[in-house]
Amino acid sequence: MAHKPWIETTYHGIVTENDNKVLLDPPLIALDKDAPLRYAESFEVTLTEEGEICGFRIHGQNVPFEAVVLDKSTGEGVIRVKDKLDCEQQKEHTFTIQAYDCGEGPDGTNMKKSHKATVHIQVNDINEYSPVFKEKSYKATVIEGKKYDSILKVEAVDADCSFQFSQICNYEIVTPDVPFTVDKDGFIKNTEKLSYGKERMYKLTVTAYDCGKNRASEDVLVKISVKPTCKPSWQGFNKRIEYEPGTGSLALFPSMHLETCDEPITSIQATIELETNHIGKGCDRDTYSEKSLHKLCGASTGTVELLPAPSSSANWTLGLPTDNGHDSDQVFEFNGTQSIKVPDGMVSTSLKEPFTVSVWMRHGPGAHEKETILCNSDKRDMNRHHYSLYVHNCRLILLLRQDPSEAETYKPAEFHWKLDQVCDKEWHHYVLNVEFPTVSLFVDGTTFEPFLVTEDYPLHPTKIETQLTIGACWQENSGHDNDTETVSESSSGGNARMSQFFRGNLAGLIIRSGKLENKKVIDCLYTCKEGLDVQLPEEVASAVKVEFNPNQSALTVEGDDIDAFDKVMQHISYLNSRQFPTPGIRHLRVSTNIKCFNEDACVMVPDAEGYVMVLQPEEPKISLSGIDHFARSAAEFESQEGVTLFPELRIVSTITREVEADTESEATEGADDDPTVQETVVSEEIMHNLDTCEVTVVGDELDGEHEGLEVDMSQLLQRSLEMSSSNLGLVITGVNTMANYEQVLHLIRYKNWHTEALFDRKFKLVCSELNGRYISNDFKVEVNVIHTANPVEHANAMMQPNFNNPVHHASVELTGHNLVNAHQASVIPSAATIVIVVCVSFLVFMIILGVFRIRAAHQRTMRDQESGKENEMDWDDSALTITVNPMETYEDQHSSEEEEEEEEESEDGEEEDDITSAESDSSEDEEAGEPEDQQVANRQQQLEWDDSTLTY
Repeated sequence: MAHKPWIETTYHGIVTENDNKVLLDPPLIALDKDAPLRYAESFEVTLTEEGEICGFRIHGQNVPFEAVVLDKSTGEGVIRVKDKLDCEQQKEHTFTIQAYDCGEGPDGTNMKKSHKATVHIQVNDINEYSPVFKEKSYKATVIEGKKYDSILKVEAVDADCSFQFSQICNYEIVTPDVPFTVDKDGFIKNTEKLSYGKERMYKLTVTAYDCGKNRASEDVLVKISVKPTCKPSWQGFNKRIEYEPGTGSLALFPSMHLETCDEPITSIQATIELETNHIGKGCDRDTYSEKSLHKLCGASTGTVELLPAPSSSANWTLGLPTDNGHDSDQVFEFNGTQSIKVPDGMVSTSLKEPFTVSVWMRHGPGAHEKETILCNSDKRDMNRHHYSLYVHNCRLILLLRQDPSEAETYKPAEFHWKLDQVCDKEWHHYVLNVEFPTVSLFVDGTTFEPFLVTEDYPLHPTKIETQLTIGACWQENSGHDNDTETVSESSSGGNARMSQFFRGNLAGLIIRSGKLENKKVIDCLYTCKEGLDVQLPEEVASAVKVEFNPNQSALTVEGDDIDAFDKVMQHISYLNSRQFPTPGIRHLRVSTNIKCFNEDACVMVPDAEGYVMVLQPEEPKISLSGIDHFARSAAEFESQEGVTLFPELRIVSTITREVEADTESEATEGADDDPTVQETVVSEEIMHNLDTCEVTVVGDELDGEHEGLEVDMSQLLQRSLEMSSSNLGLVITGVNTMANYEQVLHLIRYKNWHTEALFDRKFKLVCSELNGRYISNDFKVEVNVIHTANPVEHANAMMQPNFNNPVHHASVELTGHNLVNAHQASVIPSAATIVIVVCVSFLVFMIILGVFRIRAAHQRTMRDQESGKENEMDWDDSALTITVNPMETYEDQHSSEEEEEEEEESEDGEEEDDITSAESDSSEDEEAGEPEDQQVANRQQQLEWDDSTLTY
């Protein structure tokens, strides 16, 4: 009877990862009852194959072992490593094994298998890996004079799988004679107090050993910097910060932190100041005209600008000293001798209705005399001041004398404000809302009440006209001085007409009649386009308090948590919202105040100073282009519509940038051998506003009796633009897009009611942005007047009856002039066109006459020729004639080719002569296939006839 082999149910083995023999417990032996007893004292057996163990079979997936039978008769076997083992990848392996005997029949049915036994094999580690440090190098900073328990920690790891060989048992400083030591955990500390004067940096080499005595494969470098004794200060502060225009907010202190030298503190207060007093009128603002700024801020009606930039329509500020160093910001200087008179009719303010006076002023302490900003006084005799705004002893005073009324009673006449701002030599914005009997003053957006109001009688009724002046008060030196004003002598020694001169700077002086400025408009006018900003992180918003000043040039941060305080400082940023900001330096200062538990020993933090450098913006190039030379008939100039000056005007603004040449591989392939090709300049079109376009006449001034420039005012108002005109031209003002300016300029028309002696008129167009900061090219237009004579028109009508029919071309080039019809539908014949038509007609007549003479000569010749030459046409050149158009030369023949072709087509349509039409068509067909130069030569040859025998 056959039995199954028998093995143990569980085996445990151990193998070293670099060995292939597995030590099993118990040993691998398979028993079979069919086998004889080996150790019987006496036995008699007959060996059969069924009693032998033929093999072992391992069951499992990707088992790196194999089982081998050592002795079939005893069933002894071993387990060996089949594939290389790696303890670091797998420390243990588990699989099953089964033994089978050799009892196989012809069909294999007699083979017996044992049960499956579980084998657990543990892979033992060898110390094949060395320690490796986690960092390539280590850095630390210590303060001199201190002994540290720990300066920094170095750490190494070992990739071996066993606890013994993977553990780092020891660290060692290899560099000799250094005042540092390292413990078994990798902590480095100094063994003595360090001195900054003796050594500023120590470089140590450190190695590591695992518990198997393997040394690190690479030692690590440790740098320990020694700093002087701790001084409380702001660390990580970059003194120069560059700001690229158009990039939004820029963090000022991204790596900044406060060093308190471990002193216990209770609170921190820091003030960050951005100094912009030297930029414009205290900071960066749009430099449009004050009237345009009022419109942008919502004050769209009733404003009169008393200190405008000098122009053809507003020239009373011409000659007044200006400050040109503030990026086209129009600032006027008054040094105690200058003043200006405002033209009559500019301001029609009735003191009975509300009005507003606003001005930018910079004024120092000055003398103890009255200094007039604005004054409206009698032109003659009386020297009465109706209203004036002046400064006196650091006070701002508004004089407001009422007009005569029925009740002769005292009324408020002078309003006094005592202000530090009047004498601090800084720019301030003043707005006075006058609604009698109350006056409200806003200085830099803040309200101030008058500390003194005096009363006076209304003025006596007179018919004397008044004079409005700026920078002084108009007074006639006649002895009358009802208002106790002193009259100063001029430097020339004559009678003085001005007194109480102002010393300081003024800008943006505006009077707005009929309405008061609301707080929203006032704040808009004063708000800076640059300043400080901060985005508080959510985690520190409640721990730190932040406050700004009105124009955001300074902010204060308060808190008691240093880490939260540092985070807020790191989020403070600079922002300039102008498209073209004013370049230059803005100084920064951080002032810090710290409170400690011990007030006597509290740390002092010095101010941190730096600056923001606003880089130069890429300047736009404003280009005006279009038709710059054209002609119109006299009738169009005299018509109700007039002549459009800029029908196809285009306004384009571009900036140029330099691009590295190597960024364009295709462009540089052919330029590799040329060392001069290094960069490429590209032009990029941008969009921005315009604030002024001025059309001026070139040559004689406009005569208002018979000529002028006009524009549709409704279209201007629709786009919130204004227009002023004079005998020099017209000026369109207002902040608007280039597209809107382009549309309005298309509407400008020139009219002239007496064109008999007019042959041409020239105009110049210039547009600008930001009050003249960026100015376009001078676009000049010349328009010619076409005078038409009646006899010539009659002859032209006979020769070309269909000339005035609509044609496809909108314009015809004639000797450099564009003849463009205003309606783009028909062409009006000019004098030059009529002359050409007459000459061409005369030429056609001469050609026809010449052809008839040639035919007569040809018939006589044919009778004398032989019969074999009947198909030849051998003409006699003696009868030919050269007919030359006196208006045409070889040089301009090519330029007038288009006119000739049109005239030939007209002649063909009239069918004046069959032979001429046939010859012309043949000639044109031949010329169409020839080069241009050859065509010219052929035409010249065709005209070279002999006219010696031709009679007229």
